[in-house]
Order: sequence, then C-alpha cells, then structure tokens
Amino acid sequence: MQNLTLTWQTSAAVSGVLFGAAYAVRRAGRGPTVTAVFREAGTLLALFTLWQLVGHLSLMSTDHALARAEWIHRTELAFGLPDEVAWQRAVEPHPWLMQAANYYYATMHFGVMLVMLLWLFLRHRDRYAWVRTTVVLTTAACLLVQFIPVAPPRMLPDSGFVDVAAQYGQSVYGGAVAGVVPAQLSAMPSVHVAWCVIVAVAVVVVGRGPWRWLAVLHPVLTVAVVVVTANHFWADGLVAVGLLLVVYLVQHACSGWRQGPNGLAGRPSAGADGKVPEWTRSGR
Repeated sequence: MQNLTLTWQTSAAVSGVLFGAAYAVRRAGRGPTVTAVFREAGTLLALFTLWQLVGHLSLMSTDHALARAEWIHRTELAFGLPDEVAWQRAVEPHPWLMQAANYYYATMHFGVMLVMLLWLFLRHRDRYAWVRTTVVLTTAACLLVQFIPVAPPRMLPDSGFVDVAAQYGQSVYGGAVAGVVPAQLSAMPSVHVAWCVIVAVAVVVVGRGPWRWLAVLHPVLTVAVVVVTANHFWADGLVAVGLLLVVYLVQHACSGWRQGPNGLAGRPSAGADGKVPEWTRSGR
C-alpha cells in the first residue's frame, strides 16, 4: 500500500477524459445535466491535478524548508500551543488507530469533498456554483503560499516527530526527484484543513435538520489526523482557515450573499416536500 492517492499524471488524464466526455455528450444532445456532471467532475480533478503538481514546483530554494518548519514549531511552542509531538505520542501505542489516521489523511479530503459537491449539484443546484467557487479560490490561495517550500513535521525527527505513514507503508508520496521530494515540502498551509472546513460550512448552511451538524466532525477529525500523522502543524491549519475567511469576504464583497444572514448566494432551496423553509422567507 505504497500510494493511496492519485498521482497528478493520473488525475490529469482522467480530467481530460471527463472534459472530452462532456464535449461528446453535448454534441450528441444527450442532455445538459449529464454534460454538466462530466464537466464539473473534470474541473474538480483538474484542480486536484494542479494541487499535486504545485508540490513539485517552488519559487524559492528548498534548502530552507526544514529551517522554516523548525521555526514554525518553535513559534507555536512560544505562543503556548500544544506540542504536536505529544499528540502523536499519545496515539502511537495504538497501531490500528494510527493506520486509520494515515488512511483518513490520504483519502477523505478528496472523497468527502467530491461527495459534498455531487450532493449540492444534484439536490441544491442554486448553491453549487458558490461553493465550487469557494473551493477553487481557496485552493488557489493555498497553492500560491505553497510555492514557498515548508517541510512537514514528520521531516523533523530531531524534534521528536515520526513519519508514521512511511512506518506503516502508507505513504502517499512517490520517489524523489533529483534526490529531493519537493511534493512533501508544501505543508504550509494545509489544503486538507481548508477543504474540510468548506465541506462543513456548506453542509451546515445548505442542509436541513439536526443531522447536518454531524458534518462538523469532519474538520475536527481532519485536524486531529493531520497533527497525529505529523503531516501538518497547527499553524498550517490556522493559515488555511484564515485564507478561507478571506475568500468568503472577497466573495461577499464581489457579489454579496443575497440571502444576507441565510448564508450562501442564490435563492433558498426547497426541502424534500418541495417547499421553501419558512425561516428563509422570514429572514431569520
């Protein structure tokens, strides 16, 4: 189980196939819905490809990536944040839990995002474009920061961190390029954390009923997972959430949330009974 995730080459190829399928379906006149599904799936995979590819690029030398990571760790401790090493050591005695964390880190960020976007596209189409734009803008902002290489905590064994994914044969990273694995030097900020918060916000705002609040567990679990697997510092997640908040503010400034306190742009979606909830009409 050396590689649990798509490579950028594979995701790029699948994205191209999906865009081609969308074009073919549209030309065949098979319906706008099928065309849109292929196109949106291709767009998401293209974004995932860009995320993967940026890991192999940098605007600065990788020489100081470890030094930057060490500085982040020292600064966190100086500000009184909990030491990630202690969190990892608390989970290490439980191999099944650590392996589950590795698997969650490798698969759930993309899988859950895909399911959420599919749910919005099929059930709440008027909200879909707003959330998709949030995903694209937030990921782009994270990628711009990631051009400055920063090593993940697992690359700091002298600080007490352990690369548990490599230890259990669950690493999502391939071989080195010219002796370096630059894909591993894009830890700041954490796109995993940014995406999981987007998912939770979308489900809570768009969903109906008390079950929607279970979506909050996804960011809670993700933050815990990225820390105990030593893939990210607390700071990586905090910066990601900060960028997401900026994206929300930019979207609000550019187009406004037309429903005001009701959240996402667009008219409120009807419930299962075909009626628009009373609270959306009253403005509460």
